Amino acid sequence: MKLLVVEDDPDMGGLVQRGLAAEGYDVTLVTNGVDALIALRSDTFSAAAIDVMLPGMSGFELCRHIREASNPMPILLLTARDAIEDRVHGLDSGADDYLTKPFAFAELAARVRALLRREPTGMRPQVSVGRLTIDSHEHQALVAGHEMPLSRREFTLLRLFATNPDKTLSRSDILESVWGTTENIGTNVIDQYVSYLRKKLDAAGAGLNIVTERGRGYRLDARNAVDTKRTTPGGDHVPSSHDTASTS
Repeated sequence: MKLLVVEDDPDMGGLVQRGLAAEGYDVTLVTNGVDALIALRSDTFSAAAIDVMLPGMSGFELCRHIREASNPMPILLLTARDAIEDRVHGLDSGADDYLTKPFAFAELAARVRALLRREPTGMRPQVSVGRLTIDSHEHQALVAGHEMPLSRREFTLLRLFATNPDKTLSRSDILESVWGTTENIGTNVIDQYVSYLRKKLDAAGAGLNIVTERGRGYRLDARNAVDTKRTTPGGDHVPSSHDTASTS
């Protein structure tokens, strides 16, 4: 399994490369965004670990270029910048996870493993709730056949709700399923993304709403949706607060 590491600090880059190679990965190390884009054009990688403070092109910019090329490869950002706004900026740029320096290599390896298993091979390609259809293969959300413009993170969150309609998902459920962690990310990030989705569902005329269950989490209200059909086996189902005690 091939991994791309983009890190301009030779000591840090060498440490990450050697550590991941010892875990059994085939690791390509580059030191800047331009070389990273060249590597991505000539090879296929299962995931990437990208430093934010790169010369010339920042890690944020590199993430955007990767997503603009429709590359769905999971991305882990590495940085000493740990402010909430930096994390939000990184995730909005297309990253899937965010690890602040200094970090223990064991945590880096665990986050890489989590990214690589984010989309199970048994996941069904389509999930439909009323007028909304989620196409996981094409990374599209359609309402009555018309595509909703969504960021990668918005799509992943909406897919989670669509595969668990009318079930309350706790904040920790959402963080673990969508961001791959329950640490180092403020729960207000979830509030922001839920707000984005509410506006886009309403604008698209989906006839669906994401309801706040105070003290418990969020629920996609599909009770009044028409032509509701679900594809849950092998999908993104996570334990809801109906099944287990809420951790929010």
